[in-house]
Amino acid sequence: MPALNHIIIPAKDKDASATFLAGILGVQPQPQWGPFRPVQTSNGVTLDFVDSKDVRTQHYAFLVDDQEFDASFARIQKAGVAYFADHDKSGPGEINHHWGGRGVYFEDPNGHLLELITKPYGNASEIHP
Repeated sequence: MPALNHIIIPAKDKDASATFLAGILGVQPQPQWGPFRPVQTSNGVTLDFVDSKDVRTQHYAFLVDDQEFDASFARIQKAGVAYFADHDKSGPGEINHHWGGRGVYFEDPNGHLLELITKPYGNASEIHP
């Protein structure tokens, strides 16, 4: 089965964007490689930030364990980053508990919507049992 290796993410400032995401996730951004500034996830996938004048916002979700969620969420709060319970930015200042886990949405410096979840998505009818 094919596995995702990397994704290129347009950014107004690749270094600031990589540093922001790495800081929230508690990892170090990788050294610049060509025009890219990678941030590597635990499964080996890299998010390769590249400087661009054409930044169309996207959504990126990260599956984390409870300890990683606690640490990342504390960093979000400490940095004063606005966060929301849901993708439409409802529930400002709240997290969600979908599928028996925890989740939170926040934006990076480019307006990309980032999400941390502790449980993979399940059946949509099970969101609010």
